[in-house]
Amino acid sequence: MGFKVGLGYDVHRLGKDRKLIIGGVDIPFELGLIGHSDADVLIHAIMDAMTGAAKLGDIGKLFPDTDPQYKGISSLKLLKEVYDRIVEKGYTVVNIDAVIVAQKPKMRPHIPQMEENIASVLEMDTEDINIKATTEEELGFTGAMEGISAKAVCLLEKAVQK
Repeated sequence: MGFKVGLGYDVHRLGKDRKLIIGGVDIPFELGLIGHSDADVLIHAIMDAMTGAAKLGDIGKLFPDTDPQYKGISSLKLLKEVYDRIVEKGYTVVNIDAVIVAQKPKMRPHIPQMEENIASVLEMDTEDINIKATTEEELGFTGAMEGISAKAVCLLEKAVQK
């Protein structure tokens, strides 16, 4: 057996006339994240952690923002595609730990649903997915509410070859 760890990071600018979707949850807020897909920073960070651990490159390589098929796509659909590639390589996801960095809105009420959404796609127990949220005490671009970022780590286990 072999274990692999991956680290992921993503950031998107906040803007008007966009939905705020984080962890597959549509969060009521006056601003949303700007991006080619649904701009779900949490799912993007998790996918980058997974692809990094499995040496699949990054999500920009797998799902380029120049490709019209990904315009407005749900990041949960992209997560499923990453998961399928991980399984094809003989890995299982052991656990995920992630943090959302946002001054507003409060994430805590939405975290259980985020964990459920991710667990469902990755065919995991929610006990193996931990999502946290923090502010940056009004410092930096997230503190100034210019954007939201997320960081994630993922542990993969390679199945024993017989």
